[in-house]
Amino acid sequence: MRYKIISKAMFLALLVLSNVKYYSQNTSKDGTDFDIQLNTITTAVPFLLIAPDSRATGMGDVGVATSADGNSLHWNVSKLATIDDDYGVSFSYSPWLRRLGINDINLVYLSGYKKIDRRQAATAALRYFSLGSITFTDNTGATIREFSPNELSLDVGYAVKLADNFSGGIAARYIYSNLTGGLTVGQVNTKPGQSFAIDVSGFYETNEFELGETDATVAIGINASNIGAKMSYTNTEDQDFLPANLRLGSNLNIDMDQFNQFSIGVDFNKLLVPTPPAYDISNPNQIVSGRDNDVSVASGIFGSFTDAPGNVIYNDNDEFVEVESGSVAIEELREINIGVGAEYWYAKKFAVRTGYFHEHRTKGARQYITMGAGMKFSQFALDFSYLIATRQNNPLANTIRFSLAFNFNKKQAAKEAGAK
Repeated sequence: MRYKIISKAMFLALLVLSNVKYYSQNTSKDGTDFDIQLNTITTAVPFLLIAPDSRATGMGDVGVATSADGNSLHWNVSKLATIDDDYGVSFSYSPWLRRLGINDINLVYLSGYKKIDRRQAATAALRYFSLGSITFTDNTGATIREFSPNELSLDVGYAVKLADNFSGGIAARYIYSNLTGGLTVGQVNTKPGQSFAIDVSGFYETNEFELGETDATVAIGINASNIGAKMSYTNTEDQDFLPANLRLGSNLNIDMDQFNQFSIGVDFNKLLVPTPPAYDISNPNQIVSGRDNDVSVASGIFGSFTDAPGNVIYNDNDEFVEVESGSVAIEELREINIGVGAEYWYAKKFAVRTGYFHEHRTKGARQYITMGAGMKFSQFALDFSYLIATRQNNPLANTIRFSLAFNFNKKQAAKEAGAK
């Protein structure tokens, strides 16, 4: 029995979550159309790459080297070794694909942290992604069942200061993805996908230095995330890579005076997952450029820096001619996504943010401007962000995220109590 999924544009939802989008074989007869041909990378559970909190999304998805907060486990767990507060919790909610009129797809992120001592911190988080309600039908259109697919991850992390200016961190993640509810298709039984992954990260921040007439610091962060076993939704040998990702970035923090602080940062992201190769038109099983992506996790990670097929040129008879010179390196560079963002704080109470995120159009075409704002009063903080698509008909347009945070500092609380 065949089945299909009807309602809620579920497939489209998966396409726009991250780099999982429609795929077009990278072939060209004369090389002139390479710029508009697609060769996007596919993975399982792309929801792990969705930026969950409003602060970072207001800054163009920049977060690997910004100052630590309650959502650092997603961006760079090692930052939490530098946080000033003793403990805190954060809740974020992201309605998804509202531009398409879909009202029941959303992402919820709950995280918390606790300073163990002045050099160590522990953290945990729950991420829950709901794909709404779907209807399974057979090939005659008869309804098989209703189901609400969902995905989640449970994370724990640890951060420690290894030197006065450098901290390291590690996180472990359990991943659960139930997209079919155990539906049997023909002789194949489907099942929820499950896997485990780890993050390894580092964070370095300079001592204060003079920048003109102001004090400043520079921070550098790196995070290799979602490094783990492949995931399968059936009992067959078919398995998909997790969205292993390398994030590298820097942030400049400027204290203009006692009331005004400003920072600007940039993040570079690259999926550590094999790029689809180019196949011979006349023999679809024959790879003419790139590499077979049926490899181990380790081979996929290390090979992801050099496995792009580039621009494959065919003649009028659909016969392979050559790979355009320099196109392999160009495609590898196009797999790097860039986020740039800025944040301004007044009196450490009110913040405004903006940013820009760019993904090359041949690799998914996520390109958008972001804006955000935040308020912080004693132990409570509220943030929101808004996404403005720069490409027409982008289903992510007008996405709004909300975050609530509670941070507790014993020394600050005692100081405020004494002042009263």
